Amino acid sequence: MQLIPVGDAEKPRNQFPPVYVGETLIGEDDIAREMQHHPAEEVVDAWHDAARSLVIRELLLQQATRLNLDTIADEEDRIACVLEQELDVPDPSEEDCERFYAANPGRFRSPTLMAVSHILLAAAPDDVQERIRQEEAGRQLLSSLLDGRAQFAELAKQYSACESRHQGGSLGQISKGQTVEEFERPVLSLQEGLNPELIETRYGWHIVRVDQRIDGEQLPYEHVKPQIRQYLNESVTRRAFRQYLQVLAAETGVEGVDLELPDSPLMQ
Repeated sequence: MQLIPVGDAEKPRNQFPPVYVGETLIGEDDIAREMQHHPAEEVVDAWHDAARSLVIRELLLQQATRLNLDTIADEEDRIACVLEQELDVPDPSEEDCERFYAANPGRFRSPTLMAVSHILLAAAPDDVQERIRQEEAGRQLLSSLLDGRAQFAELAKQYSACESRHQGGSLGQISKGQTVEEFERPVLSLQEGLNPELIETRYGWHIVRVDQRIDGEQLPYEHVKPQIRQYLNESVTRRAFRQYLQVLAAETGVEGVDLELPDSPLMQ
């Protein structure tokens, strides 16, 4: 994915609607400067994200004025005081944490560890003919392994395009997040032994053997409780922040930009 360096992008004047917070106009030059912090594939997306960020900031600064917080010189400190005074975020209870733990057991397991070997038959993602050729070659090699006519290490040394060929195809120990997703997803579901199917990735076709598998175990509640409490607190804070901004926008009036917020903090 190529991101457009929107800070330097040419943008025709009046391409976008004027943006107001109440009677305050968010200037085009201010939005253009803010766009450098919101890279995107399309200029219109970067503009929208930048304008929305400035609208949120202006909403909070105007609220600071209404709360008589203008004596605080630093704007960031002023915004922090507004949120501290106005956001009512209850701490998650023990029952909330226990309920989340019980409802999401898969989140709280130690990682599955696997010792894996592979033979990579390389082909570029856009070379259709080579990928077809290598798939057929892979099926022939796999057949010779399944019926015992060949040894994995010997085929890896002779045919694999991966440096692991020097170790008989061994990738060593792997766990979730250590390889590309299209390889990891099917491999982590395999049991020990030679996989009877080829695995396709952006790099080509893989013959895979699981040499050892150690399944992860359920982590005890007390071990993960701090993590759960932090996650729930952040989730409630984001939800309260979105609701609070929607109320401010309705009271103050916002024009020219959609203030619909994603489920992630916008204020850094």
